[in-house]
Amino acid sequence: MSEFMQVLISGLATGSIYALAAIGFTLLWQASQTINFAQGEFVMLPAFFVLIGMHVLGLALLPAIALALVVSVVLLGMVFKRVIIQPMLPHGVLPIVMATIGLAILMREMVKEFYSAEAQPFPSMFSESTFNVLGATVSYQDVGNLIVSAIAIVALQLFLGRTRTGRCMQATAQNPAVAEILGVNIQRMVLYTFMINAALATIASVLISPIYLAKFSIGEPIGLVAFLAAIVGGFNQVRGALAGGLLIGVIDNMSAAYLSSEYRIAGPMILLIVIILLRPQGLLGTSEGRTV
Repeated sequence: MSEFMQVLISGLATGSIYALAAIGFTLLWQASQTINFAQGEFVMLPAFFVLIGMHVLGLALLPAIALALVVSVVLLGMVFKRVIIQPMLPHGVLPIVMATIGLAILMREMVKEFYSAEAQPFPSMFSESTFNVLGATVSYQDVGNLIVSAIAIVALQLFLGRTRTGRCMQATAQNPAVAEILGVNIQRMVLYTFMINAALATIASVLISPIYLAKFSIGEPIGLVAFLAAIVGGFNQVRGALAGGLLIGVIDNMSAAYLSSEYRIAGPMILLIVIILLRPQGLLGTSEGRTV
């Protein structure tokens, strides 16, 4: 039982990080019908911004994280939206998919070429020591990851539900035409969504890099798992992306602990197939009607 609790807590901690990236998928889809297949690389790149801040600029960890957050919001939020997504929006989803896949490849190769192809150790904000809870060995890092992810998600929900800007963003996602008639600046709200996605990706990067190291190839598996989490939970619901991320994190760790690490991705893939067959809109998603 203690081993099960240990694996469960570790799975929830990992799943909370997946949820941050999955929520980014959901936010961009709600705001602009954008599917960002470079989302995994958006989680990979901020870790290298932090390392550059520490190793090149000589900053401590927290100032380097703050710098990486600002750079990510500008490059992965504002520049990404205005330079890549905005020109593609009138042409539909497929060109955006192709553009973001190309961007993902470019980002991987740039990091590999200009930084290193070797995995880089990444400092953790939390102690690597452990403590016991009902016989289960729990690491401070897992607990810290859960707490930081929870704070980020709760802050996002409060921002969307309790502030004027957040409500305008929700109105834009639900019905942009009506929101524009009511005086909402649609383009600004969409831009804010891209900036929030970049911030969430940076938080996920800082939390997951101490576990899997900072390496140019980590974005691909993270992006895949986050995409699966968004689909499983419900691609059009933030709470669905959260539930999907936690569920896949637990299944992933359970598969590695009780089956084999070789089958880690098999569990989430099987879950995806079952969800698509039984509930195509996802566990907490809603059906979107479409006129043909």
